[in-house]
Amino acid sequence: MENIPVVFWIVPIASIVALVMAWVFFRSMMKADEGTPRMREIAEYVRKGAMAYLKQQYKVVLIVFIILAVIFAIMAYGFNAQNPWVPFAFLTGGFFSGLAGFFGMKTATYASGRTANAARKGLDSGLKIAFRSGAVMGLTVVGLGLLDIAIWFLVLNQFYHGDSTSLITITTTMLTFGMGASTQALFARVGGGIYTKAADVGADIVGKVEADIPEDDPRNPATIADNVGDNVGDVAGMGADLYESYCGSILSTAALGATAYAYSAGDMQLRAVIAPMLIAAVGVFLSLLGVFLVRTKEGATMKDLLHSLGVGTNTAAVLIAVCTFGILYALGFENWWQLSLSVISGLAAGVIIGQATEYYTSQSYSPTKEISAASKTGSATVIIKGIGTGMISTCIPMLTISVAICLSYLCANGFDFSMSAGSIQLGLYGIGIAAVGMLSTLGITLATDAYGPIADNAGGNAEMSELGEEVRHRTDALDALGNTTAATGKGFAIGSAALTALALLASYIEEVKIAMDRVGKTMTDVAGNTIEAGKANIPDFMNYFQVNLMNPKVLVGIFIGAMAAFLFCGLTMGAVGRAAGKMVEEVRRQFREIKGILEGKGTPDYSRCVEISTLAAQHEMIVPALLAIIIPILVGLFLGVAGVLGLLVGGLSSGFTLAVFMSNAGGAWDNAKKYVEEGNFGGKGSACHKATIVGDTVGDPFKDTSGPSLNILIKLMSMVSIVMAGLTIAFL
Repeated sequence: MENIPVVFWIVPIASIVALVMAWVFFRSMMKADEGTPRMREIAEYVRKGAMAYLKQQYKVVLIVFIILAVIFAIMAYGFNAQNPWVPFAFLTGGFFSGLAGFFGMKTATYASGRTANAARKGLDSGLKIAFRSGAVMGLTVVGLGLLDIAIWFLVLNQFYHGDSTSLITITTTMLTFGMGASTQALFARVGGGIYTKAADVGADIVGKVEADIPEDDPRNPATIADNVGDNVGDVAGMGADLYESYCGSILSTAALGATAYAYSAGDMQLRAVIAPMLIAAVGVFLSLLGVFLVRTKEGATMKDLLHSLGVGTNTAAVLIAVCTFGILYALGFENWWQLSLSVISGLAAGVIIGQATEYYTSQSYSPTKEISAASKTGSATVIIKGIGTGMISTCIPMLTISVAICLSYLCANGFDFSMSAGSIQLGLYGIGIAAVGMLSTLGITLATDAYGPIADNAGGNAEMSELGEEVRHRTDALDALGNTTAATGKGFAIGSAALTALALLASYIEEVKIAMDRVGKTMTDVAGNTIEAGKANIPDFMNYFQVNLMNPKVLVGIFIGAMAAFLFCGLTMGAVGRAAGKMVEEVRRQFREIKGILEGKGTPDYSRCVEISTLAAQHEMIVPALLAIIIPILVGLFLGVAGVLGLLVGGLSSGFTLAVFMSNAGGAWDNAKKYVEEGNFGGKGSACHKATIVGDTVGDPFKDTSGPSLNILIKLMSMVSIVMAGLTIAFL
């Protein structure tokens, strides 16, 4: 390991610090009182249901992983179409992704009851427990991600060394564990999203609309399943989701650095590879600082609560921007300050997308208030207004990402927009490092997201435990804040996915070149001369494979990519609809057949509703999840490299826009309902309230199933294309 700079060891140290602090926050939360016997009982119901679901999901996912690992092993050892390390890297990526989700959910299920009990003392007490419990998820994700990256880099460095192609081989091989993480994340997001929304929709339609009982009322048989769903979808699923986003951005940028600086003097190529890892590592320490800055006061308004979280996240973001200049200067980059501006462009894009999402989804601003006002004329106008708001909300994120892409490319090239071979490589590295900048403080960004379902469950516990109006008012404030931070977190994840997926496009090109060298195939350059594939630049590559808009294979690939995003959403929305239908029928049956439920004298069969959601999620998640794996393989076999690049471009552009639309529309509908529940337009139980409940019900699968799963879809298709590049080349 003599060729690895000493500064690299900051990466594993940061990962260990993150995991240790996650443990400290977890132990601190566990020492807090869980409340009354009834509060403990409800928390135990939710905990058991969540763990039972996760155990069943991991069984299904394990089978898929074993099958895929065997296929990769056959490709690597039987046909020499892949690096022999690929099957093992793939499995570790899935394992760590699942582990991050498991730890996050375990924390959340213990934290919700304690948050509700802390809210009996004051708003600040409840916020601290919920937020620091969310920080366990954030720190676990970044800690496990950096640990996995550091271990694989050190291991592969022992087997590949000696020339400029070694680091290209190492980094492209490491991308494979990104596919493992993406695969696990998609199953977790889709399965968890189906579970939680089946229960949520069933509880709302029959309980709040038909039976006219409050949200989280213990008389509702679907209440426990709904609270379980918040954990398996919005915590375990989200943790796996952002784990793969975090790792994917670092790995794709490292691969681009290995290529862009392949022929640089000294060890500049190695320094370009470890630069994104170091930025992420420093971000861990700054995220910890931000976590300790979050606090509020009793009687705080929504804007006060948002400000409290903003102090922590914005402080971390500003400091990482400053530190980036020092990191890149210390690593010896000639264009260190321009490249640092690329990082800042990514950070700025993340902040702008987050602020835009907050504006369109928070009940503190006019778009959501206008959706609430639309309830005066019925549920149809609520739905129409919400869809329109969601569509309009895509403009700012799309323009922001577009500007961030151009700025990060320009800055990395010293503000030169020429398209020479060398400038393209440097520009793409700038785009990749902008994605790393956006996710560098994920430790605290994810904490604000994971906080949401914890606060939501705390409100459910308070309602079912009958803690009183004052406590419920505090938990409602924390829950409303959680809805906004969750929507902001989803927008942030989708934005980072767009930059990461763009970087993965370039990584796919490098993997194709490696695959061609592996099987002994050559390319021709623009002048028609035969060259080794590994030495071909991007213009030569594009010319050889005819990657241009006049090639029908590229156009067909773009159309298929756009179609894949809509097909995926249709399948997941349909899955939620079928599962929710079963839940509605079950809740109606119990109200009809179990005597005394609505009077509070009978005991609902909570376990049956949990079972319905569990079985529906396991059955319905298979087809949408496998879709992302099968489509890139088939396109590669039938349309070749040009078709795959078209597929990834089409999937990225349509998937990003659709994901923003669905997440923001769903978040706006949810908070429009909250705004009415605060006493506006007639308050709880009014006709306006019921109309906004219908809108919220439509928005549930938008924001918690289909929307957030799309950012995994666009990256997983890229990852699958990279891993299967050898198979595509074999069929040329």
